[in-house]
Amino acid sequence: MPILQTIVLAVVQGLTEFLPVSSTAHLYLTSWLLGWHTEALQFDIMLHIGTLLAVLIYFFRDWVQIIGQGFGIRVGSNQELKHNHMLLWLMAIGTVPVAVAGALFQKQADTTWRNPLVMGVMLVAIGALMWYADNVSPKQRDLATVNLQDSLAIGAAQALAVVPGCSRSGITITAGLFRNLDRETAARFSFLLSTPAIGGAAALTLWHMHKEHLLHGLLTAQFVVGVGVSAVTGCAVIAWFLHYLGRYGLRPFAYYRIIFGIIVIALAFIRPPA
Repeated sequence: MPILQTIVLAVVQGLTEFLPVSSTAHLYLTSWLLGWHTEALQFDIMLHIGTLLAVLIYFFRDWVQIIGQGFGIRVGSNQELKHNHMLLWLMAIGTVPVAVAGALFQKQADTTWRNPLVMGVMLVAIGALMWYADNVSPKQRDLATVNLQDSLAIGAAQALAVVPGCSRSGITITAGLFRNLDRETAARFSFLLSTPAIGGAAALTLWHMHKEHLLHGLLTAQFVVGVGVSAVTGCAVIAWFLHYLGRYGLRPFAYYRIIFGIIVIALAFIRPPA
C-alpha cells in the first residue's frame, strides 16, 4: 500500500472510529470512490492496533483504576470510578454479545453485508435512532451508577456494530442514552467497552495472519506510519468529542449520518461497486 494511501486511510480511521458516524462506511467509501485496494488482513490489524492504542493511551489512568478495583485494590482518584468497583466485570459481561455476534456473523460482515446499500441504510437508521434518543433521554446518570442492566443493554447494542454502517460508538452511545446516562458518560462507557472488543479483533486478526504465514515482514514503514497516525488521530478525537459532549448534543452527528447515508444509497445505484 503506498504511504500516502496509508496515511489517508489511517486519518479516516482515527477520525471516524470514535465519532458516531461509522468508520467502516467511511473507509469503504473512501477506497471505493478513489479506486484503492487494500491487503485485508494487514490493513485490518494496522487499524485495530492503532485504535486500540488510542483508547489505551487516553484512558490509561481509568483502566489502571478499573482493573485494580476489579481485583479489590484501591488505586486511582476518579470519584465516579471509586463508586463503581464492579465496572471491570460489568464490561466483561458487556463484551460477551459482540464476541458471540462476531463469531456468528463476521463472514457476512466482511463479504455480503459490506456494500454501500447496507451501509447507507444503517447510517440512516441509526442516525434517526440517535436523534430520537438524544431528544427523549433525561441524561441524569453518571459512570458511578452503571449497573448490570446497562452493561447488558449497551453490550447487546455493541453486537449490532458487526453490521457495516452501524458504528460501534454510535449504537452504544445511543443505547447509553436510552438507559438515561448523560452524553459524556454514554460516550466514555462506549469507548471503555470497545477496548476489549477491539483488542480481541486485533488478536484474532494476528492469529489468522499467523496461520497464513503473513506475520513475517509485518513491521513495514507503512504499517508503523498507519498505526501511529490512526492512534494519534484517535486520541485527539476522543479528547475533543468528550469535551464537545459536555456542552452540546448529538443532533449534528445524527443529521450527518442521515444525509451521508442517503448519499451512499444513491451512489450504490448510480455507481455500483466493481
